[in-house]
Amino acid sequence: MIISQAPLRISFFGGGTDFPEYFTKESGAVLATAIDKYSYVTASTFHSHLFDYAVRVSYSKGELCKIIDDIQHPVFRECLRFCGLTKDVELHTVADLPAFTGLGSSSTFTVSLLHALHAYKGEFVPPLRLAYEAIHIERHVLGECVGVQDQATAALGGINVLEFKAEDDIRVAPLLLTGRRIAEIEDHLILVFTGIKRRAHDLEARKMQNMYLKLDYLRQMRRMVDRGHDILVSTGSLAEFGSLLHEAWIAKRALDGCVSSPEIDTLYNRGLAAGAWGGKLLGAGGGGFLLFAVPPERRSAVTVAFTDKHEIQMHIAAPGSRIVFS
Repeated sequence: MIISQAPLRISFFGGGTDFPEYFTKESGAVLATAIDKYSYVTASTFHSHLFDYAVRVSYSKGELCKIIDDIQHPVFRECLRFCGLTKDVELHTVADLPAFTGLGSSSTFTVSLLHALHAYKGEFVPPLRLAYEAIHIERHVLGECVGVQDQATAALGGINVLEFKAEDDIRVAPLLLTGRRIAEIEDHLILVFTGIKRRAHDLEARKMQNMYLKLDYLRQMRRMVDRGHDILVSTGSLAEFGSLLHEAWIAKRALDGCVSSPEIDTLYNRGLAAGAWGGKLLGAGGGGFLLFAVPPERRSAVTVAFTDKHEIQMHIAAPGSRIVFS
């Protein structure tokens, strides 16, 4: 049996500039971190000649199929096809947090699945190649409107500035932070689940249609990546980081009316009223997780303000996709 594990992510700045539709014409980059919440895939062998099916996949439901073309789950089906596996394999997936919540779960699953399948075949694949394969599957095989940052962070882990030159040319600049600085950053972050799930594909497709009307906002969001980097690698106060998150949220909301909603605005303002410096909704928008930057002395007040929601404890700079059992 093979068990793979790939991390979910928090994207601080630059989201939206990681789409080839943008970065092939403009400068695209993100500042993002992997977190210690994961997507897992198990791959094991069974003897299909003893059964009346050749492949079994299990997610929120189970599928028993004689040929991979019959698999309804598109990512399972196309990753199996991509890796040349057609029978005698059983796949299961579980995750620490719900899908469609702004943490890059769809791409993280694709990375984790590809890693498990390669390991099942006895193949070693370098992290960036794993990311490029996931990008290819999602964008060109499945035709999904997705960016390319989630796959890279899931494969690489850590805290990085990712600069995008092409779909298969991502430049990685890890932030060299001390353990003390990482702990300090974590002490200033609060992650709250809004309770709203949404499919990023539809939201991103809508934003891409209007991209050329919003170039100034996207350029502004790209510049925030460098400012955010400089704040985190310094030893100074993180108050400016919180204010920058607020600026990023304002710019992100301006991309399309679907990014926020009256309910989300109310929750965000609740966090500010309780003492947060700033924050943003993670992912494409429309729901999912809110991230707040909070002075430690106001942390308990912000937590109390969201007793009707779920606050998630997490650590940043988590390791990238890896095989945890074989």
